[in-house]
Amino acid sequence: MPIIRAALFDLDGVLVDTAKYHYLAWKRLADELGFTFSPEHNERLKGVSRMRSLEILLEVGNLGGLPADERETLAAKKNAWYVQMLGTLTQADVLPGARETLQSLRARGIRTALGSASKNAPLILEKLGIAPLLDAIVDGNSAHRAKPDPQVFTLGAQALGLPAAACAVFEDAVAGIEAAHRGGMVAVGVGAAEKLPQADYHVPGLYALDIDAMLAHFAAGEGRTQ
Repeated sequence: MPIIRAALFDLDGVLVDTAKYHYLAWKRLADELGFTFSPEHNERLKGVSRMRSLEILLEVGNLGGLPADERETLAAKKNAWYVQMLGTLTQADVLPGARETLQSLRARGIRTALGSASKNAPLILEKLGIAPLLDAIVDGNSAHRAKPDPQVFTLGAQALGLPAAACAVFEDAVAGIEAAHRGGMVAVGVGAAEKLPQADYHVPGLYALDIDAMLAHFAAGEGRTQ
C-alpha cells in the first residue's frame, strides 16, 4: 500500500506538447535524406532518446548503416531546428491542468520532479515558467540511459531523498510506464487508457486529475484503473 510522497513527471505530452515540433524537425530531416517519415512512424519515437530516435528514423529510411560521425551531425541538425521552434513557446503552452497539478501537489506536501529524456528540458521549463514548481530536474543531460531503463526516475527519487516506493510517475508513453515499474514506482498513465494498459492509474490529462482520489487509490493498494 504505497503512500505517495513524490510525483515525477515526464515532460513532452504530460506538462507540455512539444511533440509537434519534434515531428516537424524529424520529418524535415527525413525529407532532406530523401524518404517519407509519417506521423505513424513518429509514434515509435515517443519517450525515447534523441539518438535512439535517429536510429529509428534511419531504419525507416533504410539508412541504418550510417557511420557514427554522420549520425551525430544529423542529430545535431535536427536538434537545431527543434530548438529554433522552441523559441515560440510561452507560458500559455503549458498543458491544461499541469501548472495547477504541480501547485496542488506541493500544497499537500508532495514533492515534485521532472524525469525526461529531453536535453532541452531546461530551456522548455524556462519558457513555460514552471521550473520553480519542481523540486528536482532530471533530464537527458544527467540521465544517459533511455526509457524503459528506469535511470531518469531513480535519479529523480534520489534527488528528492525518497524511496522509489513512495513515488508516482506521470507518463504518456509505454516506455515510460515500463521504466516506472522497473524502477519500483507506480505509474499514472496520462492519455487514452487503451494506449497505456500497464499503467496503475489513468487520467486523460492532468486537467482531469483528482489528486485526493489518486492518493486514496494508491494508499488502498487498489488494482489498475480501467
